[in-house]
Formats: sequence, structure tokens, C-alpha cells
Amino acid sequence: MDRFHECFGDIPDPRADNAQHDLVEMLFIALLASLCGARGCSDMAEFGAAKEALLRQMLTLRHGVPSHDTFSRVFRLLDPVAFETAFRRFMAAFAEGARIARPRGVVALDGKALRHAYERGASHMPQVMVSAWGAATRMTLASMLAADGNEAAAALRLVELLQLKGCVVTADALHCHRAMAKAVRERGGDYAFALKANQPALLRDAEAALAAEPTAATAQTAGRAHDRDEVRIATVSAAPHMAVAHDFPGLAAVARVESRRGDEPTVVRTYLLSRRFAPARLLDIVRAHWDIENGLHWTLDVSLDEDGARNRKDNGPANLDVLRRLALNIARAHPDARTSLRRKLLRAGWDDAFLFDLIRHMR
Repeated sequence: MDRFHECFGDIPDPRADNAQHDLVEMLFIALLASLCGARGCSDMAEFGAAKEALLRQMLTLRHGVPSHDTFSRVFRLLDPVAFETAFRRFMAAFAEGARIARPRGVVALDGKALRHAYERGASHMPQVMVSAWGAATRMTLASMLAADGNEAAAALRLVELLQLKGCVVTADALHCHRAMAKAVRERGGDYAFALKANQPALLRDAEAALAAEPTAATAQTAGRAHDRDEVRIATVSAAPHMAVAHDFPGLAAVARVESRRGDEPTVVRTYLLSRRFAPARLLDIVRAHWDIENGLHWTLDVSLDEDGARNRKDNGPANLDVLRRLALNIARAHPDARTSLRRKLLRAGWDDAFLFDLIRHMR
């Protein structure tokens, strides 16, 4: 609790001075509830009422357990930037205490729509949360709500908050632009950006560079998953001239990855690279990028029903989303690798000793 208070105690309390419930205690209850599978503010209040005796071993609870309305109001009013800053501060301290190595390898950027987090009549445009995912640690490094649905701008601001030395930032074609490349390089990282027809001049020159070097080194992998055989072939060519021609910061090479699945047509993807990675390394990087889908987005929906979350007012969606990612990071860091995340959350709700064990790993 002391470590949690150190990281979250500086968040400005948006309520009036006569608010009864301590803000940090409320956030701590919300986190514990999320570790037990709570999916919303009603669940948090129910968890607090059921576990009040346990909570009083760690908290004062001068005015008892907050109600559902109190939790909802706090998360609606809480500054999401301050909450996200506290999240990153906590993750840095948590990683140090749990002896988790600093981020290295692939850092994947991607957005996820909060399917039911929309105002009445705006179901066509749900809010989008952009996350930076550490593929090696399988943890969320940072996240940010895309204001007005502008995922590209949110991803750029997110990168500017991270230390990327020793990391390779991967992203889809939406984020393949000069400002993102510059931000990654300034933060000490490399990049591997997918390139599509939304950048026609870059795509044309990248394909020309690959065609001009027919003897470029290649690497191939073959595997079977989901009852499908897939072969992947990567080709990497140097293209330093493109950095000058297109004013693209740090651009050093281009790459092509061909994927064949059974009798399906071959899928060809093109990438811009800040370093001429070995083809085998590029295949690893490209595959690691997609772990954000299975390791984060799929888990949020299956374990915490994020797609079904109906909190949609003010800052509520962004703050509750950060809380869900924090809970998954803590559960994933627990050393019991044989137990799935879903079962860890269930067990935390059933077994107070296991919940305490999860909390101890926060130190």
C-alpha cells in the first residue's frame, strides 16, 4: 500500500474539499476489485462491501466502503493524464521491485476501440485507447485515449513519454509518418513501420529498392497454427537514399514479408526500417508486433469484458481502461506461469491469500 500511495498520492482530487472517502483508498479498492475480475463501478462497490473486513487490514475506511455512484463519479472526474502518469510511475517502481527488466525488444503501438464507450447516438464512433505494449515482458507500458478519435496523434504523444533505448517500435501503416519516425529516433529507439498505399510515393520507391537488389538476403520460416500451414519469407534491402528523398528521419532500409497460408493467395507486406535488420530478425519483429492483439486486446475482452463496458461519460472510459491494464500487468507478473490470467483473477476473488500474494508482488 505504501508503494501504491507513493505513486498515486499526487493525483489531484477532483472532488470538493468535504469529500468523505480518501481518493487513494478508493483507487486501491478499485485496483483490488479489478484483480478479482470486477468489470465496472458496480462490481467495485460490491467487492468493497463483501471484502470490507479484509480491506480494513490495509485501509482506514473512515466512512466505510464507497458506493457505486461514488466510484463512478470519481473516475468520470479524475484527470486521465495525471492518472496515466501515475500508472507509468507505478509500473517503473513495480518493475524494479519485481525485478522485471526495463523494456527492450519490440514495443508495439496499436489502438483498440472501446466498443460500448460512446455517447447516445454515437455508436458509429466509439472511443479509442492507444497502447504501447512491451512484447518481451507482455505488459502495457503506457496508454492514452485518442481525443476525437485521432489515433495517430495519441500514438505520437504516447511515444514521446517513453524511453525507447534498445527497443524497436512497431506500428501499422496509420503511424508510418515522419513525425512518428522522428519521435522514435529522438527517444533512442529503432522502428519497423508497415507501409501501405496511403503513402504512395514511399511505397513506390520501397518496392523499387527491393526490386533493384534481387540478390538481397532472405530468411524463411514455416509453421502450423490454427490448423493452417504458413510460410513466411522476409527480404531486407538497404535504402538510405530514401531518407533524403522523402525527408524521412532515420530511414535506412526497406523490407518485404511474404506470407502464404495453404492454398490462399500470397500476402505481401512492406516495411520501413531505421536499421538494416537481418531478415530472420525482421521476421521475429513482425511476429512480435501481433502479440498486442492476443496478449492485450483479446485478454482485455475475454477476462475483463472491455468490449462490453458501458462506462462512457467524461473521463470514465479512459481511467477505467488504465485501471484494467494495470490489473492485468500485476496478474501477469505473478510467477505462477501455469495458471491462465482468467483463472488468476477468479482465484484472487475466491482466495484472500492469493490476492495478498498478488499485492505483495506490487512492492
